[in-house]
Amino acid sequence: MSEPQNEFEKAAQQKQGSLVSEFIGFLKQNKKFWLLPLIIVMLLLTALLILSGTAAAPFIYTLF
Repeated sequence: MSEPQNEFEKAAQQKQGSLVSEFIGFLKQNKKFWLLPLIIVMLLLTALLILSGTAAAPFIYTLF
């Protein structure tokens, strides 16, 4: 391969990060740390909804 000519080609040849690392980089760069609790709560609610349809449902209901 030849040497990259411009910034676009340099960025295309760099290793891509994971979704989580991209999101953390976004939070750091834009100083939007207030989004983190919202994302965590949404993930917990999603996990609760997924688990409520499984055999673990009776154990979850005893927590509440």
